[in-house]
Amino acid sequence: MLVWALYPVFGLFAGVLAGLLGVGGGIVIVPALVFIFSSQGLPGGHIMQMALGTSLGTIMFTSISSFRAHHARGAVQWGIVRKITPGILIGTFSGSYLAARLSTNFLKGFFAFFLLYVATQMLLNIKPKPSRSLPGPAGMTGAGAFIGAVSSLVGIGGGTLSVPFMTWCNTPMHMAIGTSAAIGFPIALAGAAGYVVNGLALPDMPDYSLGFIYLPALAGVAMVSMLTAPLGAKLAHSLPVPALKRFFAIFLYVVAAKMLWGLM
Repeated sequence: MLVWALYPVFGLFAGVLAGLLGVGGGIVIVPALVFIFSSQGLPGGHIMQMALGTSLGTIMFTSISSFRAHHARGAVQWGIVRKITPGILIGTFSGSYLAARLSTNFLKGFFAFFLLYVATQMLLNIKPKPSRSLPGPAGMTGAGAFIGAVSSLVGIGGGTLSVPFMTWCNTPMHMAIGTSAAIGFPIALAGAAGYVVNGLALPDMPDYSLGFIYLPALAGVAMVSMLTAPLGAKLAHSLPVPALKRFFAIFLYVVAAKMLWGLM
């Protein structure tokens, strides 16, 4: 029960960071869940899958409050959401199917390298130059499938991929961020469903789990992060966000290095 009390604490930080720095909460939630699940003695062979599935489960709830806030400000292009969602659903569900059959060590390594990508993007403030228009139906489906597949393998809502994609396609930054928040819901929905389905038949799952989703963690993280994300967004107007992003990027480098070191 004492360990369970850590879930709301990490939910608090995940929500604030998501609102403050514009990063998906999964970037914080996944490594935190890996640490807590390991401390609880949950099945080592499934810890990464459970962290990814539970992270996507929490994003189902936080993405709703996020895209509603952006929609109220007219910052969601629902046409893009409709065009990219079929690919998102296919890619995310397929990615969760693949993740269920990969080793925890492989998934940890993949997540660590993804952290290095996100940290470098934040540290150097890398932004793609708007150089083309949005692709047609086939291109949008393909882009959605790629974004969904990678998102399901790292347990995030896809913002670190969908925002650069839309910016590259001449979508204004504030619209790309708001639209990405809406795209996060089908990613989380399909990903969570995939992790539930692919984990149900396993005989050695812990109590209080639904497939690869650990329900106490889902409840503890989601309840608090939904409340603290708006606080983070409000703090973004009064704190030095560029400097905080650089500090957070260094933190991500440390987390990635620790995960990679643990694989040696």
